[in-house]
Amino acid sequence: MSAAWIVYRKELLDALRDRRTLLMVLISSVAMGPLVLVLVSQLVAGMERRAEARTVVVQGIEHAPTLRNFIERQTFSIRAAPADHEQQLRDSKLGDPVLVIPPGFEQALQRGEAPLVELLSSAANPRAQAGTGNVLRLLRAFGQEQVTLRLTLRGVAPGLLEPLRVEERDLADPASRAAQLATMVPFFVLMAVLYGCLNAALDTTAGERERGSLEPLLMNPAARGALVLGKWGAVASVGMLIAVLSCLSFLPGQWLLRSEALSALFRFGMGEALAFVALLLPLAAALAALLMAIAIRCKSFKEAQANATVVMLAFSLLPLVGLLNQEGATAWHLWLPALAQTTLMARVLKGEVLAAADVLPGVLVCALLTLLSLAYVTRALRSVALR
Repeated sequence: MSAAWIVYRKELLDALRDRRTLLMVLISSVAMGPLVLVLVSQLVAGMERRAEARTVVVQGIEHAPTLRNFIERQTFSIRAAPADHEQQLRDSKLGDPVLVIPPGFEQALQRGEAPLVELLSSAANPRAQAGTGNVLRLLRAFGQEQVTLRLTLRGVAPGLLEPLRVEERDLADPASRAAQLATMVPFFVLMAVLYGCLNAALDTTAGERERGSLEPLLMNPAARGALVLGKWGAVASVGMLIAVLSCLSFLPGQWLLRSEALSALFRFGMGEALAFVALLLPLAAALAALLMAIAIRCKSFKEAQANATVVMLAFSLLPLVGLLNQEGATAWHLWLPALAQTTLMARVLKGEVLAAADVLPGVLVCALLTLLSLAYVTRALRSVALR
């Protein structure tokens, strides 16, 4: 253990002296939380501004004075659509849907007919697509008002058209609604740990082999297991450091939220941050060992990067299984690295108490993966093929 401690100190100092590693630590962990929250805040603030604008873009409003009166009574303002509004919607230059009213709208309405109007939008234009709901609700309210007036004139109670009343009730508590907003936090934290371990793991194996500093190290009388343990400890420490910094970075990042509604929904305190760190520590240790096992057989840093792409892709895609699964988390999710951590972190955001039976599968898999990878690295260092 004394030899492993010496190697650990040496590798950790080398990793901290490496500018690439330090830059990765600063960018991926310290600046990640505030940057992500600022981008989300700007997105939500833009949506709120468009919702508060209460503007309807209309072409041919002169053909529908009754509809104009209704829209203005609902405190909406009317803006004339540009001449090339269809092309602007296709090019995403116009951020509002366009309501097209044909000639003869008012005459058809007075005759008791149902005039046809068009609501133009584009599925490739997210801003315009998001505004169609408000315009549709406005048109339905106008139609309901016209029906009520016609029935009243004929002496028919409008309530006869509504034989059933429906009342919606949302069963989600505030913590569950806030967790939906904070679903991006586990993914970004996981990616920070993944890419933070990458450079350190490749540099301490394939990097040293490329520089020719691995052979003199193997000439020391220290056991191969001690060398591997020290190197793995340094890489795992870098990954764990990034895990801690990335989780803590979201705490001051909440001060940059510009939306009051977003600030009220986003709940990520010190308790959630510590729980995230505890869940990520085993994964950081397993990632460090696995990346070292992949890079130990490579003769150059670039070759190791190419071989590690498969691992990076797998660990990046596994959390998406939980996001795309509409049936909820299942038991096998807890047995897959990365997916287990994101699943448990999502439960933490919902305010659920994690049981030992939920945490234990992920820890066991990470421990087994760490042991197998370290055993492989130790065996590779003893082989003649490394020389």
